[in-house]
Amino acid sequence: MHTETLTYSSTSTEKPFKKTGVLIVNLGTPDSPSVPDVRKYLREFLMDERVIDIPYLNRWLLINLIIAPFRAPKSAKIYRELWTPEGSPLKIYGYSVEEKLQKVLGENYVVKLAMRYQSPSIESGLTELRKKCLSEIIVVPFFPQYASASTGSVYKKVMEVVKDWEVLPEIKFINRFLDHPKFVEGFVNLGKKYMAQREYDHFVFSYHGIPERQITKGDVANYCQFGTCCDTLNAKNQHCYRAQCYETTRLFVKGMGIPEGKYTVAFQSRLGKTPWIKPYTDELIPELAKKGVKSVLAFSPAFVADCLETTIEVGEEYKEIFEKEGGEHWQLVESLNDSDIWIEALEDMVKNA
Repeated sequence: MHTETLTYSSTSTEKPFKKTGVLIVNLGTPDSPSVPDVRKYLREFLMDERVIDIPYLNRWLLINLIIAPFRAPKSAKIYRELWTPEGSPLKIYGYSVEEKLQKVLGENYVVKLAMRYQSPSIESGLTELRKKCLSEIIVVPFFPQYASASTGSVYKKVMEVVKDWEVLPEIKFINRFLDHPKFVEGFVNLGKKYMAQREYDHFVFSYHGIPERQITKGDVANYCQFGTCCDTLNAKNQHCYRAQCYETTRLFVKGMGIPEGKYTVAFQSRLGKTPWIKPYTDELIPELAKKGVKSVLAFSPAFVADCLETTIEVGEEYKEIFEKEGGEHWQLVESLNDSDIWIEALEDMVKNA
């Protein structure tokens, strides 16, 4: 009986390896501080059903007939204060992080910056990654705490873009990173820098607010009371944005050694007349001044890059309120931006996704 032995050989010198795409996503910024560009940005942002979660027709009328026409000129004026010769700080820091993260991750990774609203878009970023024959894509929304209106919206947009792809690589999402050691250490080090320069009477941790109804809608365990239920982060409230903000503060306070009673958690940037999560930062500040607080160190831990909500709202507008009420020194702690420790945090998140 004759048998044949089949042998296989390869003359290819190419080494097989797994290549990973990394899509880093921040909220977004107008393309310029002009009124038309700001209006365009506001319309895309606020028409997102996860941002303003009311029926479509009501949302369309509210945004296109009231908010965008009247708010755009005011917002454009503020954006002009924020703008630099190179452009929007949010986008400048974003491209810097893209470049630095690409460098530390190496050739087996492809890093792309995207914005949830405006450019560079999530669709353009994913389209570029699709061309690279990737084994997987890791999506990193730049929101330390999960909220439906931020991280949830990024998830939804990514899935809308890829749903018709014939071939889908494995897709992973970073859900939140409020307790990542490098993220915490980065802000703690910044806080200690200012604490070494002078004494502060009080510390304010101001987070971006969301409507109370969004917390309630996500509370599948019926646990939320908008009060002491946020004193710990546990299985029942682990997805609650408010509880995550309080947990972030506890980690920062512990790292900086701030005593109980010398710090406050508050929420900023509310829109409309419906209840948002409390306390409101702009209402808290006069109360602190009336109690005799003269110096405040303020943090914005819902943001990893400085933007209108940090530099202008917390850094300038709240400072003006504080000084008007008798306060003497208001200092904003900058965001992580493109710092080395933030790149280290991202590298670790990607490699251990």
